[in-house]
Amino acid sequence: MKLSEIARLQQYLRAAFDNNRFAVKAPNKEGQPVEVYLGDNFVGVLHRDEDEGEVSYSLQIAILEEDLPPA
Repeated sequence: MKLSEIARLQQYLRAAFDNNRFAVKAPNKEGQPVEVYLGDNFVGVLHRDEDEGEVSYSLQIAILEEDLPPA
């Protein structure tokens, strides 16, 4: 993903969730997914999909059982 796309995605997330603590970071190696953070906390990964010339992005968030409050 290009740096310009990453910047636009970060801007979108910050506006959509009204939270300037979102940070979208480029991967260390080409081909790896882009990482999304909320402050210092890892939130998930962003993937770019292109189908018949149309581009979309998907945000995958994993929530660990150990991070949930007690039942």
